[in-house]
Amino acid sequence: MRRGRRAATVAVLVGGLLLPAGSALATGPGTSPTTPGSAPATPGASPSGAGSASGGSGSGSGSAPAAPGDTLPVVTQLLTAQNGQTPPCLTPSTKNTQATPWPQTFLRPDQAWQLNQGAGVTVAVLGSGVADGSGLLTGRLDDAATLPGGGDPTHDCVGHGSFLAGLIAADHRSDTGFAGLAPRARILAVGVTDNTGASTADLLAKGIRAASDKGARVIDVGVTLSGGNDALAAAVRDAVGKGALIVAPAAPDTVPQPSDGSSPPPPASVYPAAYPEVLAVRDLGPGGTLAQGSTSVGGRVDLSAPGDAVMSVGPAGGGYYTGAGASFATAFVAGSAALALGYRPDLTEAQLAHRLEATAYRLGGALPDPQFGYGSVDPVAAVTTVLPQEHPTPSGAAATTPATELAMPPARPASAAPSQAVTVALATLGVIALVALAAVVVPRGRARGWRPAERGAEREFG
Repeated sequence: MRRGRRAATVAVLVGGLLLPAGSALATGPGTSPTTPGSAPATPGASPSGAGSASGGSGSGSGSAPAAPGDTLPVVTQLLTAQNGQTPPCLTPSTKNTQATPWPQTFLRPDQAWQLNQGAGVTVAVLGSGVADGSGLLTGRLDDAATLPGGGDPTHDCVGHGSFLAGLIAADHRSDTGFAGLAPRARILAVGVTDNTGASTADLLAKGIRAASDKGARVIDVGVTLSGGNDALAAAVRDAVGKGALIVAPAAPDTVPQPSDGSSPPPPASVYPAAYPEVLAVRDLGPGGTLAQGSTSVGGRVDLSAPGDAVMSVGPAGGGYYTGAGASFATAFVAGSAALALGYRPDLTEAQLAHRLEATAYRLGGALPDPQFGYGSVDPVAAVTTVLPQEHPTPSGAAATTPATELAMPPARPASAAPSQAVTVALATLGVIALVALAAVVVPRGRARGWRPAERGAEREFG
């Protein structure tokens, strides 16, 4: 599907998918915090909902609130050259809204914020750079050094990296229902693209190494490549060996339409998601369905997450943007990982990957489902669920774990039957003892006319 058609669809959809703050869209992840794979209950109110925490700046000056029917400007993974000319940088958005985006309502991260909001966890965003034009990352944004061949990580011409960073860790605003999934996590900006969003395997390899060297526990890769190389494979292995979880799109956000008008073939595996050590993520539409017009996935899918008509901030101004594609879905997985790590900092990379998969909200049939993987990421369950055990296996091996090991039932409550049996047995023995005593005492009492016994009799019987 052509980029322009996809972008127009997203812009139209987003108006109808913004809900008043606090509204519930549909039953889904975030409503079943204790039982992985179970059907969720109706979401409950949370005192830590969006807008309840302090911090973050207000709306940009001069911005008018956007009515639900208004459209938001679109952010894409790549900028498209017009007539062979270098595309201009993303225009600052002046659109604001008090509505809650559907992914935040679907996932309900606010139900986990009472336990942790990602504090102490650094999430690296590898892409077009991150600029905090909205002020919602103030004090929590770091950047790696500019890489040879890469762009300035503090400048984001495309807007894609800043959008992902907002989905992961944007602070609360008092006038909107929007916030990142882990609003206390730190963001490490790593520039691995040029000013159009394009990257190479060598440049991405350098970016992954820079992120792991800086101590990032979660690495969100916002770009896709048609192929990898030895340097990229080695960088992935080394980062995982250092304890970093790498999350990447399972497919590009858009695929060029064939010139003859036929449907584009499913793309082959994309990198770095094709590597078994990487969590491959695809995008979902509202309600947990496949996004309308989403790109077919030709490779492995480990997890799914909202990716259609999602809303976030950009590199300049205080307004909001919208976007669609698997690259945006990775941010919700990365944010969920930050929440889980913030609450359980001792998790290894393998344990974290297993936890995200084992607590996912099931959407398909046999696991892993070819379309949905292990299901939609569930940040609440990822934080709160007590798993029977943590499997110290590489993250790639989790995809081959039998489904019966992942669909874990809740722990059964301790049965009261043993204690009841003991009580009954003791009571029965007590009755028997009283009957036996009465059989000896009553006849003797009657023989004496119930008079006290003589001392000799006492000795005789005593």
